Amino acid sequence: MRKSDKKIDNLIREVLTEVCENTLKNYEGFLWVTHKVKFPSFPQSLQIICVFESNQDRANFLMSDGQQHVSTSIQKAFNQVGVQLKNIRNQISYETRQK
Repeated sequence: MRKSDKKIDNLIREVLTEVCENTLKNYEGFLWVTHKVKFPSFPQSLQIICVFESNQDRANFLMSDGQQHVSTSIQKAFNQVGVQLKNIRNQISYETRQK
């Protein structure tokens, strides 16, 4: 990993940690947020994964205003650090630990 890639990764982790802490307080069954990225094509390649305890927790979240709230929070957090995510809804997925 190049030095510039490490800086980008640290920035992503800082932003997502803040979003995660706020989301944990507001949505039952939410566990954590993680990411995948191809550094040469950041920020377009950034994929954010929100993880829930169960399929039911994820379903409840998606039926509420949760998806809109979290995507807006992520968008604002990245905007504050100068990163523009142009298609945020396509860059966030919602998964569960439950198989």
